[in-house]
Amino acid sequence: MRIDIITLLPELIKSPFEASILKRSIEKGIVDVHMHDLRKYGLNKYNQVDDYQYGGGAGMVIMIEPLDKMIHELKEARDYDEIIYMTPDGETLNQGIANHISLKENIMIICGHYKGIDQRVRDLYITKEISIGDYVLSGGELGAAVLCDAVIRLIPGVISDETSALTDSFQDGLLAPPVYTRPADYKGHKVPEILLSGNLKKIEEWREDKAYERTKNRRPDLLKED
Repeated sequence: MRIDIITLLPELIKSPFEASILKRSIEKGIVDVHMHDLRKYGLNKYNQVDDYQYGGGAGMVIMIEPLDKMIHELKEARDYDEIIYMTPDGETLNQGIANHISLKENIMIICGHYKGIDQRVRDLYITKEISIGDYVLSGGELGAAVLCDAVIRLIPGVISDETSALTDSFQDGLLAPPVYTRPADYKGHKVPEILLSGNLKKIEEWREDKAYERTKNRRPDLLKED
């Protein structure tokens, strides 16, 4: 997968890709991530990328011209399966969206700032608008990093045990069950006996029951369709 990220602050988004799973996925050649500074196409001697909004009101808007030029340059080199805009009024990111995007080959992510980007860019180019929650950040970079992490870890070969990602919370519409590791008895706090039994069928049944119980208690909204 290739990911191109358009940003005003490339230094803000680089660090998540320089450690842990994301770093290893790049080193293995599984994912190719590129940051593009929008100010490359900024106007005049100040490299201006934003201006006042028509109709008045507080806050600046990222202009269409710099974005149009950068998007056009990237699209000349390859076709994109998705051009994503990170915005508070987008579709809330969930596991299903991450699964869908993980199957793509080339994606472009645009990080908004200020009051957002000129609506004409959204009308002309954007194929998917994503939010990471009902709150506003200073820019789309942190949201883009969250999206990339959620997507990249699903790509085959990124995680050594590929079944691990398939048993995460939300993959089957439920939260993950409790997990335990050694020691089996710590200061009188014991691991459930069933997990030590070696009976894989009974263990899976226990995990399914606990996943449903945890979801019912913590996120009953996930069960509303049942």
